[in-house]
Amino acid sequence: MQKITTVLFDFDGTVFDTVEGITKSIQYAIRKHGLDAGLDELRCFAGPPLVDKFMEVYGVTQQEAEQLVTDFRERYGPIGIYESSPFPGIGELLEALRGKGKKLGIATSKPQVMAELLLERSGLKSCFDVIVGSGAGTNNDAKWQIVQRAMKDCGSSPEESVLVGDTKYDVAGAKQCGIPCIGVRWGYAAPGELKAAGAAAIADNMEDLLRLLTE
Repeated sequence: MQKITTVLFDFDGTVFDTVEGITKSIQYAIRKHGLDAGLDELRCFAGPPLVDKFMEVYGVTQQEAEQLVTDFRERYGPIGIYESSPFPGIGELLEALRGKGKKLGIATSKPQVMAELLLERSGLKSCFDVIVGSGAGTNNDAKWQIVQRAMKDCGSSPEESVLVGDTKYDVAGAKQCGIPCIGVRWGYAAPGELKAAGAAAIADNMEDLLRLLTE
């Protein structure tokens, strides 16, 4: 891997464990439409753009998927967003990377205002030079668009940037921007998903990730 000066992080499943609030809010939304699923079955919704995921999983139209996202946010905004916490050790990792002179950014499909709120509440917002997420619309922006904006805001080229993420969507978004993606095993990917997607490396824990980013 090339010399890395800018480290971009996905949010859900990478920096924050948000799966409880997301899955409970997805379950709330689908039940309003006569559907149901266990929370474990809904883990796949943690991370990717929700409109696309609803269309993929339930075969609904884009308009129906957008309504499901609206219903999801009925619960997620006031309740689900707070059913989350930073992964243990992430604060120490960020401080170590900053100590080594790395630029740090968030590149998430999550609405930017929600990511900023959670980072502020947890005391982690100041660790990041830039925070880039989706806008206020129903459909989240594509991952590659978000990564591209984050690199631009950091003033960083693809040759000196890396994305850290937990799913195939992160790997694909990074590839479209011409940068590597380091996968993390503590997130929400299915077994073997990150390797199959072509992650440049996979970190088992925070110490492993720090080594990969600074070696």
